[in-house]
Amino acid sequence: MSEPMPTTGTMGPLPSMRLDGKVALVTGAGRGIGRACALAFAAAGAEVIGWSRTASELESLVSEIEAAGGRARMAECDVSDPARIESAMAAIGRLDVLFNNAGTNVPQHFLDVTVEALDRVMAINVRGAFLVAQAAARKMAAAGRGGAIVNMSSQLGHVGGVKRTVYCASKFAVEGMTKAMAIDLAAQGIRVNAVCPTFIETPLTAPYFSDPAFRDFVLGMIPLGKIGTPADIAGAVVFLSSPAAALITGASLLIDGGWTAR
Repeated sequence: MSEPMPTTGTMGPLPSMRLDGKVALVTGAGRGIGRACALAFAAAGAEVIGWSRTASELESLVSEIEAAGGRARMAECDVSDPARIESAMAAIGRLDVLFNNAGTNVPQHFLDVTVEALDRVMAINVRGAFLVAQAAARKMAAAGRGGAIVNMSSQLGHVGGVKRTVYCASKFAVEGMTKAMAIDLAAQGIRVNAVCPTFIETPLTAPYFSDPAFRDFVLGMIPLGKIGTPADIAGAVVFLSSPAAALITGASLLIDGGWTAR
């Protein structure tokens, strides 16, 4: 007679969202979502490297992390400059996680989009994101430890938006890039995912939310009835970077309060 199957203790502990001993790079770390995620990485035990074009914001971030007992470094880096990406990446050493967050937006009606705006948004949101991810993935692959890359997409990588044709084009590109990267990098143990926020209150979006009509429009489109904050994104980014997401790659996590569920 066969012995009965055990009924307890077979599942083991739940996967951890801790990142102790890991090194996490955050681009656009000086403010908004990037800063919140850098702080969340530090709280999860990672050493944080912050990149931004503004040294004073990075210095403030490093000071805040160190004051809380964490570890952090910084480098001024414009992700539209391939040479600067290369030199800043070379100085990092170990790298386990990339939050590929730096981005910009120039809202214009499609008929009014300027070549300058088109080039600027694409240079940062697509070309810059691609080059940072490529440099990070090369470093991770060479080390042989695997890693996690989280690209900053948007709900507007899934639906259209008023005066957002260029931004939508850039984020739809990030969605495709994320899936293709995940396939190419799977053999190296590097997972690649994207987060897709709705409109979040940050320094970048503050001018838009100062318009009551825009605020009311956004609230009317979000079934949960609230505008997101950077902290709402940070938990998702840490999760996707952690062992708790070990079987997730090529995915896009919508953090939109239900906007795209309509």
